[in-house]
Amino acid sequence: MKVIIKPIVTEKMTEVSEKLNRYGFVVDKGANKLQIKDAVEELYNVSVTAVNTMVYAGKEKSRYTKSGVIVGRTNSFKKAIVTLAEGDQIDFYSNI
Repeated sequence: MKVIIKPIVTEKMTEVSEKLNRYGFVVDKGANKLQIKDAVEELYNVSVTAVNTMVYAGKEKSRYTKSGVIVGRTNSFKKAIVTLAEGDQIDFYSNI
């Protein structure tokens, strides 16, 4: 099972990571906090002190087109906020 799907790189998460040393990831819905901690430590070679998770439900979306209203739903996902130990850091931009 692939635990970490992708990192969250937004202005808000970048600010939080600079101030509080926390990083956000979109993770598999079935993953628990211990699996997320192990995956981040293995992938980025850092020590994780805390993991907070939240599940976002998909939202109803609709748009108007020539043929009528199209109604759909966005995907639901699980987000993990990982706090790293003092001195550790993750650089998402190193291999661009």
